[in-house]
Parts: sequence; structure tokens; C-alpha cells
Amino acid sequence: MIPLLILGLLIQNPGAHGYELLSLMEKRHYQYIVNFTKGSFYYNLQQLEEKGWIEQIQHIRPNNGRDIHTFKITSLGLEEFDKLMTKYGTKSEYVKLPIYGTLLFADVFDNNKLLECIQSQIEQTEARIALLDEYLSNHKELPGKIDYFRRMNENSRSHHLVNLKWFQEIKSDIEKATV
Repeated sequence: MIPLLILGLLIQNPGAHGYELLSLMEKRHYQYIVNFTKGSFYYNLQQLEEKGWIEQIQHIRPNNGRDIHTFKITSLGLEEFDKLMTKYGTKSEYVKLPIYGTLLFADVFDNNKLLECIQSQIEQTEARIALLDEYLSNHKELPGKIDYFRRMNENSRSHHLVNLKWFQEIKSDIEKATV
């Protein structure tokens, strides 16, 4: 998935350098789409270049001494982008949350510790909803133009609201069982 994100960002931002692309991924909250680190991002960027899907168009060494490489997508990269768009656009998976593993064995786990886990899930989910609310309040869809990123974030918000309600119900059930 990281190659798709990098290729797509280079189509939208030809001539960007690696740090710009990574900053865009962080600013746009792409971590909700795929887990990535700075290291995995730069590894994928290097792999894309080695495969000929992107190429350096400029190498700059500013006064601070750090090398800056700007990139553009190649014709091979555009072909790969199309393949990846189809691959991920037609793929569907189950929703998987790490808490599911914990809940499998909740009956043999200390209820107070389980409550702490659920409370942590509630707080994290509320924080994600707040981030999405902030984004959505600052980015309005323009008339006559479909903003897929906004709609994706609206969908993500809906999922988080469902999860929040579910976590709150579980918490309530645990508290009742503990009394």
C-alpha cells in the first residue's frame, strides 16, 4: 500500500522530495490507511526508484549539508499506479482491531485490567474522532467536485462512532458484572 501512496502523491505533487511526501502522508493522516514509519517510507521510496517507477529529477545540497532529492513518476510508475489502484480498489477485508484478541480471553482476565483496556480504547477512539472532526470542519467539499478524501474521513468517523458506542457498552457490561 505504501508504494500506491507514494506514487499517487508524486502524481499530485511532481517534483516533491521525500520529506515533503512523508509530511503529506502524516498531515493527511495516512496512518489510518496503512501503518508506516519514516524508515518504511524511505525504504519504499528507494525501492520505487530501483524498480524504475520513479526517478530523481534534481539533487540539491543546501547550506545545511543535507542532500535533497526531488522525484517524479515515470511511465512505468504510472502503469504500476494503475495496477495498484485496481488491486486495492477491488480488495475487501475484514475489520480487525487488536482489542479483538484481548476480548477472546476476557473471561480469564482480571476485570479491572480489562476495564483499563476498554477505557484506553474509548480514549483513543474519542481522540481519533476529535482529529477527524477537526479535519472535517476545516475542509468543506466544493460544489460540483467530489472530494474522495473528505468522504473517506467521513466514513472513518462513522466507523469510530460505532466502535466508541460498542466500547462503552462493553465497559458498562463489565462494570455490571463486577458489582
